[in-house]
Amino acid sequence: MIEQWKIAVTMVFGSMIAGGTSMGGGAVAFPVLTKVLQVPAHEARVFSLAIQTIGMGSASLTIVAMGTPLEWKFIRWVSLGGVPGIIISAVFLAPMIPSNVIKICFTIMISSFAIILLFLNRSKTQPNIVIQSWGKWERNVSFFVGIIGGMISGLVGSGMDIFAFSVMVLLFGVCEKVSTPNSVVLMAINTAVGFFLHKFILGNFVEPVSNYWLAAVPVVVVGAPLGAMLCTLLNRTTVIWVLMGLIFVELVSSLLLVPLTLPVIYTAIFALILFLSMFFWMYRARKLLVVKNMP
Repeated sequence: MIEQWKIAVTMVFGSMIAGGTSMGGGAVAFPVLTKVLQVPAHEARVFSLAIQTIGMGSASLTIVAMGTPLEWKFIRWVSLGGVPGIIISAVFLAPMIPSNVIKICFTIMISSFAIILLFLNRSKTQPNIVIQSWGKWERNVSFFVGIIGGMISGLVGSGMDIFAFSVMVLLFGVCEKVSTPNSVVLMAINTAVGFFLHKFILGNFVEPVSNYWLAAVPVVVVGAPLGAMLCTLLNRTTVIWVLMGLIFVELVSSLLLVPLTLPVIYTAIFALILFLSMFFWMYRARKLLVVKNMP
């Protein structure tokens, strides 16, 4: 019972972050459960997907009800890619990869994005309110983003949102505040697929995960929509710095709580090079898109 209340308290913050930022509640739940509460990674992963189905789902309904503009074409194609991505990851990859490697890779991914985002915001380029053009290339990229985002979500119970957010901001040049509600809706769809997979096909939504879920549901039903409404009151700069603060906390907690064995260190270095290269390519490719879309 005490463990369940700790998780419920964790999701007070996690649900508001889920509804109001691109990090997702799982980005809070998975690290806290695995690093602080010592919940096994496979249980934390299933819980993150299950609870975000409720939290991100209710936040998405709030976003739609408020009439928030959304990039439905992007959401549709990313979601289509997310289905095979999360299935491949949850069924085949997650059982094979050590939990500490998964934790450090997620930390490195979002930290790499933070570095490029800081670099991006030093430039004077004005962000877009919408994706400027939409064709075959954009559809293919969005589908691929869904596959990668789904695979990340299958490993840590979160990640589709922050990865899709990074593509909208870095590659398509969309404002961070505008990209946030799109990432929330995408994560809601992806977690629903993941929850269905774990509940009805893999059959591992069982105790104690189901007990954690029941304790947290009343919290996230209120917290996530509240976070979504608060996000509308924040300006772009505040959204950026809130995101940076969350990423910094994630980085510090990983450095302090994840055992830095040689395999973990080597993996972290490889992941840093990989994600920095990927995000920097997006940043550079954005300039080519700007030229392409000029009249």
